[in-house]
Amino acid sequence: MTVTADVLLAGIVLLGSCVQWLTGMGFALVAVPALILLLGPAQGVVLANCAAGVICLVGLAGGWRLVRPRAMVPLCAAAACTVPAGTWVTRRLPQPWLLLVMGGLVTVAVLLVLRGARVAALRDTRGAVFAGAAGGFMNSAAGVGGPPFSLYAVNAGWTVREFVPNAMFYGVIVNAFSVASNGVPGLRGPQWVLVIAAMGAGGLTGRWLASRTPEKRARLIVLLLALAGGITAVGKGLWAL
Repeated sequence: MTVTADVLLAGIVLLGSCVQWLTGMGFALVAVPALILLLGPAQGVVLANCAAGVICLVGLAGGWRLVRPRAMVPLCAAAACTVPAGTWVTRRLPQPWLLLVMGGLVTVAVLLVLRGARVAALRDTRGAVFAGAAGGFMNSAAGVGGPPFSLYAVNAGWTVREFVPNAMFYGVIVNAFSVASNGVPGLRGPQWVLVIAAMGAGGLTGRWLASRTPEKRARLIVLLLALAGGITAVGKGLWAL
């Protein structure tokens, strides 16, 4: 990678980290489409898994008492079962098709969240299992496991105060499973330094913005950025076919 590419990598991670701290989720939605265009699908997803998992772990430190074990056990257990399938897909599909699949998953997921889709089946334990299974597959295949969890939380009637720590907990678990299945990204030492520094700077910026930005506006910005990224990835996949 060139110096310019390294700077772009740091900028993507900084932006993703910022929105993660701003809204409780969003690193993967914002960063994955750009990372897969910069690093390729496999490396982009793995880096997103690592970074999002670390951010969630740090964020969970102050809110772990609000985690709801009864809901999280089926969500996380189902995710563990489908993570290997996502890894298999990532390793088997040619790159243009991977871009199409990943960009398509991001785009569809964002549109569903934007619509606030209401599905009665997502309100009980079966809904948690379905959301966890979908999230595990999407997280290991495309680095984006949050939207199914968000849809479950919306349909279960969770408040924002309940959503954020549980989303962080889910992010820690599902990304740990994904990293165990996909491995770690093959970055050079200086690139790791840039990524870690960008995560720290993004976290500080996101926390500062969180107290000054209305929640609905922040979530809309994140989702629109993610939608643009997903559509771009689809376009590049189609162009490469």
